Amino acid sequence: MTETVEALFDSGLERYKAGEPIAELIPVFKEICDRAPKSSAAWTCLAWLYMLENKSNLAVKAAQKAVKLNPQDPQARINLAAALLDTNQKGVREHVDFAQQLIFVNEEWLEEIKSSIEDGLTRRPDWKSLAKIKAWLFES
Repeated sequence: MTETVEALFDSGLERYKAGEPIAELIPVFKEICDRAPKSSAAWTCLAWLYMLENKSNLAVKAAQKAVKLNPQDPQARINLAAALLDTNQKGVREHVDFAQQLIFVNEEWLEEIKSSIEDGLTRRPDWKSLAKIKAWLFES
């Protein structure tokens, strides 16, 4: 019997948190997105993994799907903004501003985004676009 999408997602997240190589996790999240194409969370994770592997063009597409499925998800918006910055595309600021509004009305999201950004900068210390977004969100 194949794993449920939920079990695969949970297992993928645990493997990510355990430090498994990103290149090994991308196929897992691609499968989740194939099996559950309306899962904003799966597309958000896939976009993040693509960015950690410097695959920003693929990240833009995944993040756009995530935002389309759940426009109220600040992580999806931040992923899209970072991917757009990485690929020198327009529209970055509107996603950052919207994410900023969302996280400052929800303390839980604020902590999740801070944690996510720190994780991203730890895993990819040279990630200039994420550092720029962090500054826009928390230092302006």
